[in-house]
Amino acid sequence: MRIVIAEDNVLLREGLVLLLTGDGHEVAAVAGSGPEVLPALLEHRPDVAVLDVRLPPGFRDEGLRAAIAAREALPGLPILVLSQYVEETYAAELLAGGAGGVGYLLKDRVSRVGEFLDALRRVAAGGTALDPEVVSQLMTSRHDPLQALTPREREVLALMAQGLDNATIAASLVITERSVSKHIGGVFTKLGLPPADGGHRRVLAVLAYLNGYLNG
Repeated sequence: MRIVIAEDNVLLREGLVLLLTGDGHEVAAVAGSGPEVLPALLEHRPDVAVLDVRLPPGFRDEGLRAAIAAREALPGLPILVLSQYVEETYAAELLAGGAGGVGYLLKDRVSRVGEFLDALRRVAAGGTALDPEVVSQLMTSRHDPLQALTPREREVLALMAQGLDNATIAASLVITERSVSKHIGGVFTKLGLPPADGGHRRVLAVLAYLNGYLNG
């Protein structure tokens, strides 16, 4: 994959470069400040971008703003956002476009190399990769449409939001894959996602819930 990195912390930025190139990927460009991000993305059109939420000069939401602008200019551009803390508003805004290929991880996850690389691949493939802490806080603050879901369906949806497949969800909850499929079917039905949406329903279910935009 061709990747653009935006991170102002030199040690973390160089660590990401080494990690990604060591895994066989190409780092097309690196950026250390907010104004550098969008031009780099438009020039290199990477397979996925890894962006820090807070970048110079303001250290507020420069990375997020660049991500949103890039997805407007390059629809479907996969974006994996890194943040020091769970910033619920930023996570929700990134997801508000209603499309896949988005991820939001806490920076601590980068040290878990296997998990980080798996998340990056899921995002690049058009899926989602949300940090469990992000999912937990979004679930706490967004009660609709959770009202219609059973506690088990909520657990399954939370693990779906992390990008886990049915087998991993089954192992995590100590239930059968058949039960997982049944619960996912219930989630799809209650979120108003018809069979016509095919395999994309998995991403739509996560985004519909997290965005709170059920059925428009």
